[in-house]
Amino acid sequence: MEGDVKKFMYLNRKAPYGTVYALESLEVVLIGAAFDQDVSLAFVDDGVYQLANNQTTTPNDGIGMKNFSPTYKALGDYDVTKLYVDQESLEARGLSVDDLMPLTYEDEDDDWAEKPSIRVVSREELTNIMDEQDVVLSF
Repeated sequence: MEGDVKKFMYLNRKAPYGTVYALESLEVVLIGAAFDQDVSLAFVDDGVYQLANNQTTTPNDGIGMKNFSPTYKALGDYDVTKLYVDQESLEARGLSVDDLMPLTYEDEDDDWAEKPSIRVVSREELTNIMDEQDVVLSF
């Protein structure tokens, strides 16, 4: 299978701030995408907070991290268009798709139509999608 593009999924389980996992995952995703990997992301457990709309951090909030959430809006520019969010994780945290950032990409195969990158899926659907990947990295 030499020459085939491997499918990489980055599984995000941690809240966006308080640890470096979310930021490191995002950095690795961007690097992989820059090298034409077939990249997708999954957000489960507290990882769903990474896509929450209207995130803010301030120098005095004790978090000690800059708000990096605007970087998710650049994913479409790197052809990272498959973001899967676990429905059960959203519901358990009192969130819905309306609480998430409106992330989109331009579909060159559809006359550059703007399409949503985020797809909310059941845990069973996510398991099936994960089974189709060549590599799954958990953060």
